[in-house]
Amino acid sequence: MAGHSKWAQIKRKKAAQDAKKGKIFTKLIREIMVAARMGGGNPENNPRLRAAIAAAKAENMPKENIERAIKKGTGELEGMKFEEVIYEGYGPGGVAVLIEALTDNRNRTTAEIRHIFSRIGGNLGTTGCVSWLFHKKGLITVRKEDVEEDKLIEVVMEAGAEDIKVGEHEYEILTEPDALESVVEALRKAQIPYQSAEVTMYPETTVKLEGKEAEQMLKLMEMLEDLDDVQRVYANFDISEATMEKLAQ
Repeated sequence: MAGHSKWAQIKRKKAAQDAKKGKIFTKLIREIMVAARMGGGNPENNPRLRAAIAAAKAENMPKENIERAIKKGTGELEGMKFEEVIYEGYGPGGVAVLIEALTDNRNRTTAEIRHIFSRIGGNLGTTGCVSWLFHKKGLITVRKEDVEEDKLIEVVMEAGAEDIKVGEHEYEILTEPDALESVVEALRKAQIPYQSAEVTMYPETTVKLEGKEAEQMLKLMEMLEDLDDVQRVYANFDISEATMEKLAQ
């Protein structure tokens, strides 16, 4: 499996800790505001806003917080203006790293990200240096213990999925971004539980890491995602599940 998916597993285990810091809500509110500003405040006509609201509800964000963020995005309420910025760079072992940020101060965010890369032994690159390695895809993860592979294939392929990748403990279902909702709905109708469903940047190739480089890569991911301005971090590392579990302790 790709590094992003394995990292997502670790993040789910850390979710309670992150929620205490308030960082999850901060990032979700920014995403809702930007989505509403760019595509309007009606989620029925704004897929990005619809996805952001779904993510917020999944984290049990109060309804009033969501509504206030939408109004700030549309200008009904006063709020900060955030700019979308994409950063690209290289982590330990030459791993490609793609960072999506929402910031009200590009210079500050750039300096913070550059500092983190230099601390871990990577480097911030130029625009386009690694983005060609990633493709926007819908990604759904399903635990293997929850469904037989044949049944899963039948359900999701009929609903428009592109591919299924089989890992040690879970399946990764890949779709075109526009097909994500229809595949998720098919899973619901078939009563097949899923762990996560999101539009992500999926890597074309991966870089295997072990030992010190694996440890440094996970530290880099954690430090980048700990920044309030950083919304998502994608990377094409491949670390064994046993090593991931060990390093996540």
